[in-house]
Amino acid sequence: LRAMTVALITGANSGIGRSAAVDLAAKGWTVYGSMRSSEKGEKLAAMCAEAGVEVHPVICDVTDTESVNRAVAEVIAAAGHIDVLVNNAGIGGNGVCEETSIDEYKDVMDVNLYGVIRGVQAVLPHMRERGTGCIINVSSIAGVIAALAQSPYVASKWALEGLTEGLAQEVVSHGIRVALIEPGIVKTAIMAKNTAAPNASGAYDRAYQRMFNFYTTGLATPGQPSEVAEVIYQAATDETPKLRYTCGWGGSELVAGKAKISDEDWVALGAIESDADYAARFKELFDLDLVS
Repeated sequence: LRAMTVALITGANSGIGRSAAVDLAAKGWTVYGSMRSSEKGEKLAAMCAEAGVEVHPVICDVTDTESVNRAVAEVIAAAGHIDVLVNNAGIGGNGVCEETSIDEYKDVMDVNLYGVIRGVQAVLPHMRERGTGCIINVSSIAGVIAALAQSPYVASKWALEGLTEGLAQEVVSHGIRVALIEPGIVKTAIMAKNTAAPNASGAYDRAYQRMFNFYTTGLATPGQPSEVAEVIYQAATDETPKLRYTCGWGGSELVAGKAKISDEDWVALGAIESDADYAARFKELFDLDLVS
């Protein structure tokens, strides 16, 4: 990538997106950070002032195709080009399959999957014409392993993983790099917002409890947004690029464990009745100590 790299980061008003915007600007990049409204940019502006950098705010709602197209056109008009698109905007989604409405699935998919597709479709004609570019999609460890009682979120991230694998092959011959970031548990606002346990039947107490135990463990020593920001930079500049990069609490352990575990072992984990026995088996499979 050239010294004066232009990046557009979606969801730059909080968490990973905000940290990445400030970090990349500090590295000398020209950074545009999108958010749904200017009021949401106050913390970003404060962090930029503190770091002595500039991030240009762009109003963009990733659930609105016209809004995304307008934002991309605005950045290209102002900066001349976009080298790196970071599809970071995302929302959580707790719930077991039986008790999560189709509308809830649609809401999560609209941001976490369709929002990415809108960004990709808006920027690709421009990148193909230039014969260069980089698209970085922020997934999750929940895109690798089906985190319990988060069915809408898991479904959206697994879909994003498949989309990105295909996209990487589709555009590589056009000189465009594609990467997935798979953070484990990272200290961001999405965690504080994501406390719902819509257990209407009472049949899924165990699943919800184990999901919360997992996050309680990770949030004791979570990854930091700045760590993910550094991995985003690495993915964009790597001389030997990879498709997938992980970081955050549990990221590398869960990826390694998933690569070794059989489908039968995964299903059997759910059949364990005692939380203590579940935690012990989880430790064997993934080398992570869970609270139980």
